[in-house]
Amino acid sequence: QVQLVESGGGLVQAGGSLRLSCAASGRTFSSYAMGWFRQAPGRERDFVAAINWSGGSTYYADSVKGRFTISREFAKNTVYLQMNSLKPEDTAIYYCAAVKFGAGSGYYTKITSYDLWGQGTQVTVSS
Repeated sequence: QVQLVESGGGLVQAGGSLRLSCAASGRTFSSYAMGWFRQAPGRERDFVAAINWSGGSTYYADSVKGRFTISREFAKNTVYLQMNSLKPEDTAIYYCAAVKFGAGSGYYTKITSYDLWGQGTQVTVSS
């Protein structure tokens, strides 16, 4: 059974950067696709970024393209979300998610595609 733990959130000024980490337990980590979602107060949980099982394909929400980068290090069982040029509207709780199977961008952008979720980490961007 895979468990996910996010870290790296915090308070930054607009224009700053943060790198979120998602540490996964279990020997089957390398076979999972991974995603990042975020949820601001009073809003639905929205897709941010995803990476497939091999790390060869990545997917991003339009709102973060060019600013955020998702990556994974298999040896560390960890997925990262590098966030640059942060804006106040990026303020949210960020969640890591995992799914064993996938079928392209339409699949990875949906909350219902994922089987496992972390507890979330708070990102606050001040103006």
